[in-house]
Amino acid sequence: MKKARLTEDQIIGILQEHVAGAKCADLCRKYGMSEGTFYAWKAKYSGMTVSEAKRLKALEDENARLKKLGHALINC
Repeated sequence: MKKARLTEDQIIGILQEHVAGAKCADLCRKYGMSEGTFYAWKAKYSGMTVSEAKRLKALEDENARLKKLGHALINC
C-alpha cells in the first residue's frame, strides 16, 4: 500500500481550513491533491480531533494485522 504524504494531523488541519471558509479547489491546489482525495478525507475525518484520528488509525492497523493473522491460520 502506498504511504500517505500527509499525516492525520495535517489532513484534519486542511479540513479545518475548509470549515473556516477556504474553497476546496484552492486547498487542493495549495496541497497538491485531487478533489476526490479531499472529499474522501472529508467523509473519513470530518468532525474528528487529532487524537480521535490517531485512535482510528491504530484500530485500522490492528484490524489489518488480525485479518492477516487469521488468513495465515486458515491456510495452515
